[in-house]
Amino acid sequence: MFTTETLLNALKTFLILFGELFVLFIGISFVVALLQIYISQERIKRVLTTPRKSFNSVLGALLGAVTPFCSCSTVPVLVGLFKSGAPFNGAISFLLTSPILNPAIITLMLAFFGVKATIVYTTVTFLFAVVMGLVLDKLGFEKEIKNVSIKGGNTDAITWEKLKGTFWRKQSQAMKLAFKDSFGLFKDVLLYLLLGAGIGAFIYEFVPTELLTRFAGKDKFWAVPLAAIVGIPMYIRTETMIPIAGILISKGVAPGVTIALILGGAGASIPEVSLLSSIFKKKMVIAFVLCVFIVATVTGYIFNFVF
Repeated sequence: MFTTETLLNALKTFLILFGELFVLFIGISFVVALLQIYISQERIKRVLTTPRKSFNSVLGALLGAVTPFCSCSTVPVLVGLFKSGAPFNGAISFLLTSPILNPAIITLMLAFFGVKATIVYTTVTFLFAVVMGLVLDKLGFEKEIKNVSIKGGNTDAITWEKLKGTFWRKQSQAMKLAFKDSFGLFKDVLLYLLLGAGIGAFIYEFVPTELLTRFAGKDKFWAVPLAAIVGIPMYIRTETMIPIAGILISKGVAPGVTIALILGGAGASIPEVSLLSSIFKKKMVIAFVLCVFIVATVTGYIFNFVF
């Protein structure tokens, strides 16, 4: 099993995966950093506090999809939205899309799964966030918000409004800051990228296809919800999981199982749920986790049916 040939093949697979991730990650991080300069937290609040309640869930989901804040920043932004008087449904749609639908995920999905899978994923998760925001608002979950404030988050971030000079000078500053941030973030997640490429290469070369198919093939109906349940308590970095997911699918694991695992881990990790527990009562926290489980499971079954 562990012959010189297989070890060399595993190393080759590792280098290819890591090379793809490096190029994608730097490009994604650069775009994300620019977006976070252009679309500040204050701008998000202004958009969502406009008196257009019928569109607030759509606006919230759109803003969440283009502002890939981490959980430590998303929750303080959410508190700010509530204190600014933003409608509950729009704020919840923002909360739901931010971790599971953002430029990083979309780009990695395109690279590892293709256009069709990315369109299906984006459509389902976006509609889910819009609908869940409206449903939870209709069911009266707005009263489940605690009267608290959270300190921290990206409050001192450089935004377009803070830059000085002419338009093109500000543009140049934004580009330099985004480039610097992209490499800074790359250092922070380098271990995760190496881990993802390493695990993917190991699975590809050494884990028998028959074993994975037996426990996570398309005919295993229970595998999708189980993957969602397993993913929820895990703190899975998207940068780590998506390349592993691509390898798993190539080895016979059902697409829906891998998608359910990604959505469960990205949508409701333990750190995010812990932060949400400080601003929501228990009933709303449970509803949030249940929402993530539902979208992970439904999206997983859709992927199994379509692909």
